[in-house]
Amino acid sequence: MAPERPAGAAARPKSSRPPEIARERAPKEAEPKRQNRPDRTALYAALDLGTNSCRMLIARPKGEQFEVVDSFSRAVELGTGLETTGRLGHVPMSRTVQALRICRRKLEEHRVGRMRLVATEACRRARNSAEFIRKIQRETGLTLEIIPPEEEARLAVISCAPLVAPGTDQLLVIDIGGGSTELVWIDLSQVPPLERRRAMLEVRLGLDGAPLVTGAVPRVVDWISVPLGVATLKDQFTDVEDDAARFALMSWHFEEQLHGFSPYQNPAPREGFQIIGTSGTVTTVAASFLGLRRYDRNKVDGLSMTSAQIDQVIREYLALGPEGRRHDPRIGRERHGLIMSGAAILQALMRVWPTDVMSVADRGLREGLLYALMSRDGVLDVGGTGSGTGSGTGQGEKP
Repeated sequence: MAPERPAGAAARPKSSRPPEIARERAPKEAEPKRQNRPDRTALYAALDLGTNSCRMLIARPKGEQFEVVDSFSRAVELGTGLETTGRLGHVPMSRTVQALRICRRKLEEHRVGRMRLVATEACRRARNSAEFIRKIQRETGLTLEIIPPEEEARLAVISCAPLVAPGTDQLLVIDIGGGSTELVWIDLSQVPPLERRRAMLEVRLGLDGAPLVTGAVPRVVDWISVPLGVATLKDQFTDVEDDAARFALMSWHFEEQLHGFSPYQNPAPREGFQIIGTSGTVTTVAASFLGLRRYDRNKVDGLSMTSAQIDQVIREYLALGPEGRRHDPRIGRERHGLIMSGAAILQALMRVWPTDVMSVADRGLREGLLYALMSRDGVLDVGGTGSGTGSGTGQGEKP
């Protein structure tokens, strides 16, 4: 599949209504019409069903951030076999439904009133995804929304807003997923530094050059969704036996998909340029660099890594080989099989944009969903650029 970047497409949710839970046991949904006084004690939920994992956060607004009340993450490997058959398999679908039943119970226990439950690349590509969404609704009572690539990219940008440095004029947000990788290039030079965080929460992927709202707003220079993530890229090179050769082929193959991305042809200057990387790959590389044997979000989120430090960690992974990576506590048993395809993507991106530093974000689609919902409801105290990391999982969870 070719990278997707529909010209002029504005990334907006398909529906503003919260997904439904089966009525007989469901917590009461919030009314679509917002009240004059927003409820700052209400609980919100965001669920992300990706190609490899099913993740959910339940949180309440707290100042300009939010406080996580509960979380869930499970590697369901929904995209297994999708590259070959074009369909979601029965076993991966069963695993996913089991995970979603747990999510359903958590939503009921916490009596969540506002939520958004989304599915991404695997469900976008599978021929039987509509049937699967109906199966989920029938067996769990949850209604999932398959979001387009531009919405996924927009939410990744929103989640990273608190990590934007005041001196950043040009921003590249990288979100490496299981089935796809989103890149968004944003020009912040016309937005006053103290207004950038608020402005980022309202970003839209309108590419026609016309501002979508009045006032100083971030300008999306370009964005792209490459249909290669850690799972889909790995599946394309399973026939290559040599570990180092497979890694090199994956990295160059990914770079070939970037030629339609305009910043690829016009590299940004180093001055005032920031890259923010968000994904399990990026946080795993950061944890490995720090030598963490037990993942600690507080040490990873917001960390700055130089390109040389990232390259050194990747070289260590290659030196370990498949068996060594399997037993390396910094990588973890759930991620060792996917870390090299993710590292191949990361190395390609750092090769294309040889910047000195990348900011590590332990945040992604779920955090973006929560920020967007809470911002829409007016329950966040969004003022300055912000530097806190209050959107953390609070569960020691690795994305």
